[in-house]
Amino acid sequence: MTLVRARLPRARLGVNIDHVATVRNARGGVHPDPAKAAAVAQAAGADGITIHLREDRRHIRDADLQTVRASTTLPINLEMAATQEMLANALAYKPSAACLVPERREERTTEGGLDVARLHNYVEPFVRQLREAGIRVSLFIEPSLVQIDTAVAMGAPVVELHTGKYVELAFADDTVGAARELARLQEAAAYGHAAGIEIHVGHGLNYDTVRPVAAIPEVRELNIGHFIMGEALFVGLDAAVKRMRQEIDIARGQA
Repeated sequence: MTLVRARLPRARLGVNIDHVATVRNARGGVHPDPAKAAAVAQAAGADGITIHLREDRRHIRDADLQTVRASTTLPINLEMAATQEMLANALAYKPSAACLVPERREERTTEGGLDVARLHNYVEPFVRQLREAGIRVSLFIEPSLVQIDTAVAMGAPVVELHTGKYVELAFADDTVGAARELARLQEAAAYGHAAGIEIHVGHGLNYDTVRPVAAIPEVRELNIGHFIMGEALFVGLDAAVKRMRQEIDIARGQA
């Protein structure tokens, strides 16, 4: 008997180009140009471009916002901390989407999801003001039903589930732990979808870990950056984006 893989709706691939700017900033100057990376990612099959304007401007800088926008017709997802400075930037820039993430100056990368359940009263005004400006708001959270309930209460239309712990356990060959974390992602995705929230996922995903997450039926978008940019050093950005697009499509029964 031949098994037929279920065909799921196509999931979008958002490519985070922050680390092109990281390489540029390591030496100064203008090369490599994140705007060029955005154009290459679009040509290779990306569905969106993600950039994170951090308080310390360690990678994407203010001037990059306009050059990236001019280089692509794809929707731009602006990752941002819930601060007044970043809110002002977002309201002036008007990206297609804004993803509220936790941010600490000393961290190497985003460490875990934003605890919106604990920070409800602080975060809710940011969600409201961004939505009033016509910006699609997402909350980067742990795969927790409590966090999703809070997102619903805030009126956030999208959550992005943090996949970092699943990837870490899979990389460590902890099959039991990885399976447990994947089950948490599956449960949270189904729960959020049933509550009317669009489900995105991201953080740390690579070719080896993306398929089980992309196969979650409720997932509509995957945002991936660091691995794609690292792989691009060896095979080129075009090839790295195309391979990730293929892995997602296979998981969805689209290839």
